[in-house]
Amino acid sequence: MQTDETDRRVLRQALAEPLAPRALWAERAGVTLATLGRRLERLREGGVIRSLRAEIDWTGLGYSVEVSLRFTLDKTDPRAFDEFIEAARQVPEVVAIETFLGRVDVRLNVIARDMAHYQEVYRARILALPHIAEVDALMLISTIKNSEGLPL
Repeated sequence: MQTDETDRRVLRQALAEPLAPRALWAERAGVTLATLGRRLERLREGGVIRSLRAEIDWTGLGYSVEVSLRFTLDKTDPRAFDEFIEAARQVPEVVAIETFLGRVDVRLNVIARDMAHYQEVYRARILALPHIAEVDALMLISTIKNSEGLPL
C-alpha cells in the first residue's frame, strides 16, 4: 500500500499516544477528524494497521518474572512443529510464540508471578511439551527498548 506524509503523521500520533482522543491525533497530524477517520480506515483496509490494542504491563498484574525459552525440536516426526506449537498455545503463561530458521526452532516467552511459580510452570507444563530436543532459558533482567515505532 502506498502511504504519504499525511498517513505517516497520523501513524506517528497513533504510535506516540494510542490512548489519546482521536480529535487530538487529528489536530497534531494537521487534519480534520473526518480525514483522520478516513485515513485510519484506509490504513486498516490496506493492512498497514493490523489492530489497535491494549498493551498490558504484566508486572501490574503481579507477574514479576519473564523468561524467554529457546527450543530445538526433535524433527524426526514431520508434525513436530505443529504439535509443539499447538501444545504451547494451551499454556496460559506463554504470552508469545515465535518460530525461527537456524539453530533455534521456537522461542516461547513465559511469565510467572515469582520464581516458585515459574518453576512450577516449567516443570509441569513446559517440560511436558512434545518433541523437545533441547531447551535454553534466558531470564529477562530489564527492557532497555521496547518500541513498535517505525522511523515515520
